[in-house]
Amino acid sequence: MSINEEFFHGFLLALGSFLFSMALTPFYTHIAYKYKFWKKQKKTTVDGEALPIMSKLHAHKFKHVFPTMAGLIGVIAVTAVTWIFNLDRGQTWLPLVGFLGGALVGAIDDVINVFGSGRGAAGLRGPVKFFLISVVGLTLGWFFAVKLGWTSILIPFVGSIEVGTLIMTLIFAFAVVSTSNAVNITDGLDGLSGGLAMMSYGAYGVIALFQGNILLFGFCLTVVGWLLSYIWFNVPPARFMMGDTGSFALGAGLGVVAMMTNSFLLLPVIGLPFVVEAGSSLLQLTSKKLFHHKIFISAPLHHHLEAIGWGEAKIVMRFWIIAGVCAIFGVFLAAAGGAI
Repeated sequence: MSINEEFFHGFLLALGSFLFSMALTPFYTHIAYKYKFWKKQKKTTVDGEALPIMSKLHAHKFKHVFPTMAGLIGVIAVTAVTWIFNLDRGQTWLPLVGFLGGALVGAIDDVINVFGSGRGAAGLRGPVKFFLISVVGLTLGWFFAVKLGWTSILIPFVGSIEVGTLIMTLIFAFAVVSTSNAVNITDGLDGLSGGLAMMSYGAYGVIALFQGNILLFGFCLTVVGWLLSYIWFNVPPARFMMGDTGSFALGAGLGVVAMMTNSFLLLPVIGLPFVVEAGSSLLQLTSKKLFHHKIFISAPLHHHLEAIGWGEAKIVMRFWIIAGVCAIFGVFLAAAGGAI
């Protein structure tokens, strides 16, 4: 297959995913309104404290019904396109299962949030969610290390280092868990996480392409195709939000793709905005627990920027620009560091 044919294959998958997602959106919207997939506003932090600042900033979004779980569109589109046109045991089976595993964990959380009542209406408790996504990561990590035989990790500019089955399984699980939670934390403004994920998947798609992993390249572009459709409807003011169904699917899938391209250590570069967002939340929580002092007005960082007066569109666009630069720089490091 020539480079032109490889590009053509990937872009056809992206186009198919985009068009299928666009076609599914009216059906999802009808079902979401019929069965009232209304997102309940989060009013407390993970440690149970009130969120008056964020509640005030986002009060306008919850004056009217606001559907969630639009990530279901991506789950259906990516799964259908990959299963029919791009399924391969060596390259796309694992990313697809990771994508679906993350979606399942997120969907459970979304269903509880939408249809639950009382104290449980906020969704799954943090430890439960962490446990479930860890099971997904460990299971896929075992398959990656034992069944596919990946037991070494590439350190850019140094080379591959043998780490063994157990350590590789744990690294894989860490990639899935950390990235899932980081994308989920970032999903707080219209179009934010979708645009950032599109940049990251695009970068890893380029890395996979130049590695000769054409089907994995196609999987990345399939996700990009869905995200183009999602952002069309999710730019401010959003018609709906992806919910944990979409954010956990994107994060888990991205973690798997990073491992499949042997570029896990480039993930903090390519996905730097996700790292910063998750890190700001961790710093805020740690500072409050240890020093009883808040570093940010509201965490994660995008809420702090809102609180100091940045407009939502301004935050989203600037994060997109940063993500694009990080994606380009990550691909450059992959080429210079030996991943390509």
